[in-house]
Amino acid sequence: MSDAFTTRILNIATGSRETVTDLTEDCEEFLTQRAAGRDGLLNVFVPHATAGIAVLETGAGSDDDLLAALHTLLPADDRWQHRHGSPGHGRDHVLPALVPPHATLPVIGGRLALGTWQSVCLVDTNKDNPNRQVRLSFLG
Repeated sequence: MSDAFTTRILNIATGSRETVTDLTEDCEEFLTQRAAGRDGLLNVFVPHATAGIAVLETGAGSDDDLLAALHTLLPADDRWQHRHGSPGHGRDHVLPALVPPHATLPVIGGRLALGTWQSVCLVDTNKDNPNRQVRLSFLG
């Protein structure tokens, strides 16, 4: 395969609680190794039906605010038609409609071109699946 396109799989342990996991450092490390100073695009994709990728500020409460907002929009109760797993698990299958399973981000000079407070995050509300994969793909 050409150096113009390269992929890496990250294995992320999210545990048994709802999480927002910052992937920015992993993305930057991947680009340092694979982008070789080139401009291009980084695609971040989570191949799971109950997780998403978000670009947001972390560490100042925004990650907890996102989880709180998702609780308001998608309560973990028995209203959901999809009923296997822990109570309210059906909401986890609706999550990717609100927090998509992918993000495509600009890469300039081999570096992720994020805003000052932006981070790339895995959003996982599914307490039944403690292990996730995230696919990083650089095209440049």
